[in-house]
Amino acid sequence: MSEAVHPWVNEFRQRLSDGKFPQYSSSYEIEYSTLYQLWHSQLCSRLLDLQSRLLQAKGQSFYTIGSAGHESNAAIAAALRVTDPAFLHYRSGAFFIERSKQHPGSTPLYDMMLSFCASSDDPISGGRHKVLGSLALNIPPQTSTIASQLPKAVGTAFAIDLSKRLALKGQWPHDAIAVCSFGDASANHSTAQGAINSTSWVAYQQVPMPILFVCEDNGLGISTPTPNGWIEQNLADRPAIKYFAADSRDSAQTYAIAKRAADYVRTKRKPAILHLSTVRLFGHAGADTEVAYRTKAQIEAELAQDPLLTCTAALLATGEVNAEQLLQQLNALQQQIARVAATASAKPKLVTAEQVMASIAPERPYLAQPALLTTDARQKLFAFDQHNMGKKQHLAKLLNWALHDVLAQYNNTVVFGEDVAKKGGVYGVTQHLVHEFGSNRVINTLLDEQSILGMAIGLAQQGFIAIPEIQFLAYVHNAEDQIRGEAATLPFFSNGKYHNAMVIRIAGLAYQRGFGGHFHNDNSFAVFRDIPGVILFCPSNGADAALLMRQAVQLAHEQKRLVIFLEPIALYMTRDLHSAGDGLWLSDYPTPDTPLPQLGEPACFGDGEELAIISYGNGYFLSRQAEKELTEQGYKLRVLDLRTLVPLHTDLIIKALGNCRKVLIVDECRRRGSLSEELFTALHEAKPTCFHISRLCAQDSFIPLGSAAYAVLPSKQQIIEQALQLLTAGKQEAKP
Repeated sequence: MSEAVHPWVNEFRQRLSDGKFPQYSSSYEIEYSTLYQLWHSQLCSRLLDLQSRLLQAKGQSFYTIGSAGHESNAAIAAALRVTDPAFLHYRSGAFFIERSKQHPGSTPLYDMMLSFCASSDDPISGGRHKVLGSLALNIPPQTSTIASQLPKAVGTAFAIDLSKRLALKGQWPHDAIAVCSFGDASANHSTAQGAINSTSWVAYQQVPMPILFVCEDNGLGISTPTPNGWIEQNLADRPAIKYFAADSRDSAQTYAIAKRAADYVRTKRKPAILHLSTVRLFGHAGADTEVAYRTKAQIEAELAQDPLLTCTAALLATGEVNAEQLLQQLNALQQQIARVAATASAKPKLVTAEQVMASIAPERPYLAQPALLTTDARQKLFAFDQHNMGKKQHLAKLLNWALHDVLAQYNNTVVFGEDVAKKGGVYGVTQHLVHEFGSNRVINTLLDEQSILGMAIGLAQQGFIAIPEIQFLAYVHNAEDQIRGEAATLPFFSNGKYHNAMVIRIAGLAYQRGFGGHFHNDNSFAVFRDIPGVILFCPSNGADAALLMRQAVQLAHEQKRLVIFLEPIALYMTRDLHSAGDGLWLSDYPTPDTPLPQLGEPACFGDGEELAIISYGNGYFLSRQAEKELTEQGYKLRVLDLRTLVPLHTDLIIKALGNCRKVLIVDECRRRGSLSEELFTALHEAKPTCFHISRLCAQDSFIPLGSAAYAVLPSKQQIIEQALQLLTAGKQEAKP
């Protein structure tokens, strides 16, 4: 029994037999060899898409959002270099196939079909998702459907020329340009608008931004029509961004305009937008019932605009090839892809959780750290603050010193964010860095967290260690998908081939006095606890801040990890612990050769065994105050500072608890969704009958302005009262 064939293939065969193609004319010239190559890539992409739909009917393919109607993006690939990083719209199959022709030995048909079939042999994602991606082809994989790839593409463009200015070798050569494609519906998304705006903002200031945006405009967002003329009106007049337009039905025009746009970006190092008019054929995806929202006449009109029909007509018009020869090519390719599909669909799949999770945070080989500065060099580095050296300092000061040491040791580190340069940040944490390291390594950005984090991703992929600052914790929620959906997923969807090594500094948590309200006193970081592969540090004091910052950068350097560094605002300038002037929350600055703590190891104060208080950040500070009063009452306590909040290392926490069986968890975040829930569960699951555990958390409330904030946050007195309840509870203790 012969294999099923999609109706379009039979219709195309009949057209070739009958010679029924649109009249072709173009004012653009193109060599026959180039035109034929584009036609071949377009046809391969179309046949792959249709074969995937046939496989889906058998339960063998799992993704049918295809490229049909968008195949002229092959001309974009032909106009670019294989060394130009490409962040692609999901309808870019022809682009991928065309670019593969620039890299001998590529097997795009097999690779893409393995991806469609979710095979663990898929060379990019290892069966984790249908993605267009390849390390060799410089196409980072992504699943972006709402333009979330645009900020990181913008960051990459910035990073390419930054590496040139800093004389650093990057993932991509200094003459590369970034290309980023997206649909007309996605062009309306705030992520796209923010990325294009940030590009304009940077380029307007004459900073190199070599990026080519390609808006593939098919006139539909699933079922919602794009207003006629909207994309041109929206994109054609952006400051400092040059606009180009092409009709995808004319392959010669598309190729010529794409080359012109790419050459402009490459030579001028300025951004451009290519507005490519396309059509969408066969619905949004395999399960999409297009007749539910479009008339038969509309669907048929779109089919008549098929770029493969006009490209075929253009080929035939050259006289270099006839319909019979193209029919032979069609049959050969259709049979080849059917064989590829049969092979790929039989290949192994991921079957265990361990296999699936292996690429979330893969263990990487040891990579030596750059040498520390000499004594003389460090004295020169810290000359600006020489009068404070050797004295105990608060958290903000020691973190500032740690950043000086880090930037001096790692020449590929870049600090950036709003106000981080001359102002030194809202709280002075980045003071003097720009004076020492210059404006190419300490960079003021526009006020857009999506762009800041996208810049971090682009820098990371070019080989930098990005250290972005998000000014307040509440602000990160505007852009959390750049962490959740982009930065953290890249190792997962590339089987560890790509990474986003960075340290994201975020000022946050509550207990600020005389300032704030919810947006400056945000006590919820639950979003970070739900992202596989992320590490979250939270220092409570200056010494730990310095050590953890060094550890974060080391993890980014060696293991290519994404680290969130949450800094408690209320403790930045805190000097005293128990009484005014005691200076007990000041710390000596750890020398650069001080050993780093074991990852996940909590700090422990005291060795009492009657009660252990576990906390972090402001909660640890308050718990230390409570511990003093409880100790004065004769109780023997220990207080643990978690420091590493994600992931929790339960074994190290239990080790630090020693023989304590009564445990009070003090969590300054909300009772519902806070870290205390996970910690409570983890301790119970690890030793079900061992611990008597109680929680003290903030109320499930936003933080109000002024002194009312303290009505919904844990206090020292509440810690004492709840600790006493545990300490004076019945003497019958659960056995370990």
